[in-house]
Amino acid sequence: MSSSDQAHLNGAYYGPSIPPPSKKSRSYNRPGRGGGSCNPLSWCCSCLCGCVFNLIFQIIITIVVLLGIAVLVFWLIFRPNAPKFHVNEATLTQFNLSSDNNTLYYNLRVNMTFRNPNKRIGIYYDRIEANAEYHGKRFASRNLDGFYLGHKRENNLGTEFIGEQVVILGDDRSDYDKERTDGVYNIDLKLRLRLRLKVGWAKPKFKPKFECELKVPMTTGGRVTSPGFQRTKCDFDW
Repeated sequence: MSSSDQAHLNGAYYGPSIPPPSKKSRSYNRPGRGGGSCNPLSWCCSCLCGCVFNLIFQIIITIVVLLGIAVLVFWLIFRPNAPKFHVNEATLTQFNLSSDNNTLYYNLRVNMTFRNPNKRIGIYYDRIEANAEYHGKRFASRNLDGFYLGHKRENNLGTEFIGEQVVILGDDRSDYDKERTDGVYNIDLKLRLRLRLKVGWAKPKFKPKFECELKVPMTTGGRVTSPGFQRTKCDFDW
């Protein structure tokens, strides 16, 4: 470079002032700092967490699919059906509700049929709790003997509810008076069960229940005061 060029460069500059570089622009000139850097440890942790999450998700999906296939195969082989239960006969010889102390005096007898409709599944009735209710108020309870019911088998079982119990009906007292005049009472029979299904070597346990809405006529002196009792099918709930 000639001496004349150097003299030109060393001369005074009278133009507008040059602003200093901003912090943002300076940050790009500092390697190893700022948001543009990559931390290998953070990257490895995020990658590892993503892999673990995907693995767990795949395992859950596999388990759900296998369970669905197992349930489908079980249904195709055994074709399970819910147990059946009927009340064949109900006899009511006393059902008096005292107006003085709300004591209900009752004498109710029922005859029931348990039926197993399955061809390949047996049923163990380990516990049978029978409850008699009137307008949602339980007035009697009995524990019945358990039994085993084989394929396509049925079993008849009878029981009776005799005694007295305080039953406060409140506004339903007028319903009782009407039913007493008609000679037919709306009584609910509810069974709480503890049973086991015999499926090959397995015996899964369940706690279902039966619910029966009965219309029981009063019997006086051996004679029914209204049309006789109609055989009633009860609802089964797992």
